[in-house]
Amino acid sequence: MARLRVKLALFNLLSKIVFTGLFLIFMPYLVERINLIQEDNNLIQKREQVLSLISKIGIEPFMSSDSGNVFGNYNIFKEEFTSLERVNLEKDENFIEITSRLIEGDKITFRVLNYSFKVDGNMYLLEVGRSLTSINQTEKNIKKVIWLFLVLIILITFLTDLYYTGWLLRPLNKITKKLKGISDPSIFDKLPVRTTTTDFMQLDSTLIELMVHIDDLFQKEKEITVNISHELLTPISVIRGNLENLLLMKDIEPTIAEKIEESLKMLYRLQSLVNSLLLIARLESRQYLREESFSVNELLSEIISEIYPIAEDAGIFIKYDFAQDLTFTRANKPLVFSMFYNVMNNAVKNNKAGGNITIKSFQSGKKFIVTITDTGRGMSMAHMSNLFSRFKTRVEYEGAGTGIGLAIAKSIADFHGIEILVESEVNKGTSFSFRLSGNS
Repeated sequence: MARLRVKLALFNLLSKIVFTGLFLIFMPYLVERINLIQEDNNLIQKREQVLSLISKIGIEPFMSSDSGNVFGNYNIFKEEFTSLERVNLEKDENFIEITSRLIEGDKITFRVLNYSFKVDGNMYLLEVGRSLTSINQTEKNIKKVIWLFLVLIILITFLTDLYYTGWLLRPLNKITKKLKGISDPSIFDKLPVRTTTTDFMQLDSTLIELMVHIDDLFQKEKEITVNISHELLTPISVIRGNLENLLLMKDIEPTIAEKIEESLKMLYRLQSLVNSLLLIARLESRQYLREESFSVNELLSEIISEIYPIAEDAGIFIKYDFAQDLTFTRANKPLVFSMFYNVMNNAVKNNKAGGNITIKSFQSGKKFIVTITDTGRGMSMAHMSNLFSRFKTRVEYEGAGTGIGLAIAKSIADFHGIEILVESEVNKGTSFSFRLSGNS
């Protein structure tokens, strides 16, 4: 998965490569034509220089007695030549051709400009030539320069596109950063992101409106939960008191007493459920203080000492390995205790006789990790997707509980900024990993 800025830069790079490829297909023809036009212009320029020189000093210096009616000159590398000859022509000549010349025994192919003119009634033919080998070498040099230029341009434009798209998408990164890790819409940063891009402004404002609306709905839900829970606690307490008084009555029939005891058990579970809902509502409303500092390993040891008798009765072995310790600051110790206790208690409930529960603590980078691993029945991916949802994991994972224990653990973890990771495999066990920081 690539980031948007990289995708945009790669698209721009790909489009440049495609256009460059098309250019390279036509480049040989274009370079050849441009090079020949330039060479022809050079030949014409040299012709004009010769004619200018003749107009100044006359034709006689070129047609000396030593050379007769022909004048010839070529450079040391035999790449260029100039010749002047008295001729008899019926018509004027002015054209460029490719022809071979024999120079000091070497047959060399030239591109030659032929031009005829008259001086003092005599016709002269001027030839200015440049070897094809030199012309082809110039063409190769031009191609090399173009190749280097194209590669350099593609590299520079790719880097500038990458930087520009990164700068352009910076507001989007800020918007996603605001959303990242938000467990409660009430803590969402509602300050608008500064940007000159209309699309990002609309996206940011829409997200802010959405978060405000969700926060309002959550607050109403929390109020309803708290109000209903408070209203339920009073009649539950009254009914429980009445049932307990009935049990104290003399001459009560055993069958009636048994039914009253069953009713009391249901009331206790109902009261526990209402208290759990109140706990979650208060956690989400951040009504608890986080002013304590404590050793994580000492807290885990306390929980193990409480869980150990229950595990021993079930034939489950508890192992622990505290490689390193952490002083957890700005925390609520009873809540963290409840978080770890709920997970360990579930590990016991969902384990099997002869099974193991392993608790480890260690430092990993900037995070302190606590893992609770059991060898129980494990969970499927479908069950794990609802693991922290309220009332959805009772049958699959939490036995005969209310199905809210892990939801409480998740709420406590979110309240303390603790990340929970879960790995599980059916019939092989489950592992919970808690990632804590020293200053949450």
